[in-house]
Amino acid sequence: MKDKIHPDYHDIKIVMTDGTEFVTRSTYGKPGDTLQLDIDPKTHPAWTGGSQQLLDRGGRVSKFNQRFAGISFKR
Repeated sequence: MKDKIHPDYHDIKIVMTDGTEFVTRSTYGKPGDTLQLDIDPKTHPAWTGGSQQLLDRGGRVSKFNQRFAGISFKR
């Protein structure tokens, strides 16, 4: 690698929402800094399969469902 063109890559501590911690390498902050996460894969609905409701504003969701109702991606 060329000198003085890359960001400083160092160890930082990550603290998950449930309090678990791990050390990783990052360009975030300074060496030894702590990154406290507000959202992580253990709590975010995208990873946990949360029961969020889709808001149908202007009938967009229902139009989509009608248009693609016959398509199946099951094998």
